[in-house]
Amino acid sequence: MRRSALGFFASALSACTVGPDYQRPELDAPTSFRDADDAEGGSPAEPGADTVAFGNQPWFEVFDDPVLQDLIHTAIGENLDLRIALERILASREVVTIAGADAYPQVRAGASGDILSPSTNGLNDPGAGADDPLTQATVGADLSWTFDLWGKVRRASEAARAQLIANEAARLEVLRQLVTDLAAAYFELRELDLEHEITLLSLASRRASLELVQARLDGGVANKVEVYQAQVLVTTAEQLLPDLERRQQQKENQIRILLGGWPGPVPRGSSLAEQRREIEIPAGLPSELLARRPDLVFAEQRLIEANARIGEAKALLYPSVSLTAAGGLQSEDLNDLTQGGSLFWGLLPTIQMPIFQAGRLRANVALTEAQQRAVALGYAAAVRQAFREVSDALIGVAKQRAFREQSAALAETLTSQRELSDERYRGASRATSRCSTPSGSSSTRSWASRKRCSSSCSPTSSSTARSAAAGRASSCRARRRRSKRTRPKLRLAERLSRNRATSLSDACWLQRLTALQAVCWRSA
Repeated sequence: MRRSALGFFASALSACTVGPDYQRPELDAPTSFRDADDAEGGSPAEPGADTVAFGNQPWFEVFDDPVLQDLIHTAIGENLDLRIALERILASREVVTIAGADAYPQVRAGASGDILSPSTNGLNDPGAGADDPLTQATVGADLSWTFDLWGKVRRASEAARAQLIANEAARLEVLRQLVTDLAAAYFELRELDLEHEITLLSLASRRASLELVQARLDGGVANKVEVYQAQVLVTTAEQLLPDLERRQQQKENQIRILLGGWPGPVPRGSSLAEQRREIEIPAGLPSELLARRPDLVFAEQRLIEANARIGEAKALLYPSVSLTAAGGLQSEDLNDLTQGGSLFWGLLPTIQMPIFQAGRLRANVALTEAQQRAVALGYAAAVRQAFREVSDALIGVAKQRAFREQSAALAETLTSQRELSDERYRGASRATSRCSTPSGSSSTRSWASRKRCSSSCSPTSSSTARSAAAGRASSCRARRRRSKRTRPKLRLAERLSRNRATSLSDACWLQRLTALQAVCWRSA
């Protein structure tokens, strides 16, 4: 009851509050975001009734990788930046208590004792019988209260509460940024893992191609230029591996620091292809969702704090009224301290008004007003930056979806091209097997049969090729002599053509080998 009466008396004395009351600045912001349709010339999306979207989902529903969820849980409990933000919140709560305490009376209690033995040789001789020391004991309390007539304390409390809310928003922003950075780093790590696997497969394929070209060189159907070209491809793939491993280990160290630990390896979960990629964003996303962004809440609360500081500075221009009271018990003898005559008290009201401060107080007001205007401009810039980030994200999602569709179509085309090249290679290999001379029977096959076979198996069956073969019939004996020298090359070509190609480049030069076989047989 006494506290209620005291609060009523304080509020009655503090009926006037100087300084501007906070009002959110009018920014004339758009009601919707610029999305991909608007970027292509369409109309902006209208606010929708249903705002349940990807941004409303908690992070543990957004990321369905169990390993990533465990990493995020660990980071929330151990990340040092998040723990620092939490300590700032706890400190801000105490600042609020300290700022509001000035609105109430300050009461102190104490006790003291004095013992004084006067000098007999001094100017003030106490006289005979005054050799005993003088004693005095005091027990009492004092009260001081400065009335908040102009709202100085209330403005300080308002600024402290705004700082507390801003620090809470800062912690949420640190949490959001932590989850975002950790998820992005994890996906980048899985992307590097996939690149490492692809590089290893490419290296194995290029090494096989190098061995094949080297075999062709040993058989006399290739030159060193082709070997050097294949060796360059192998070296290029080998050069990529150290750089990929460096980036993998550095990304793991980044993730470990976000987890609040020391640099080291990071466990893996689902592959990059198995991660959730579809994000449902409703049409007509309203711009009111920006009010939930922690960075905008932080910017607005800083503006509220700067606005309250103006009233706190203006209150210093007006008189201050304070009351000081003291009372207690005082006696020369401790035994008489509780007697009725030992009671004393005093009351001292004080009024102070600044007269001359060399412009310090008004400069302080101007300073707080300039700071408030700067913070207001920062708030406006933060709102614009938020609109830009959301619009960029919406456009990025739409364009990335279109890019992914085009990439899927390109991948399908390349797959079809590879399958067709593989079928052509296999067909050429079967034709080569039918037309090749079996081992040990090359001397029994007649030149006419070899000629018919080479004509039917030639890559080009046009009349020009047949006339060219007939024109060379006059020198068939010389060709038969040369055929003895080409038979080792034919056997090598037959052996290479039966190997299955694993890439488009292998299929292409094997087809050229098949054509070379037909020409050699036609020349035999």
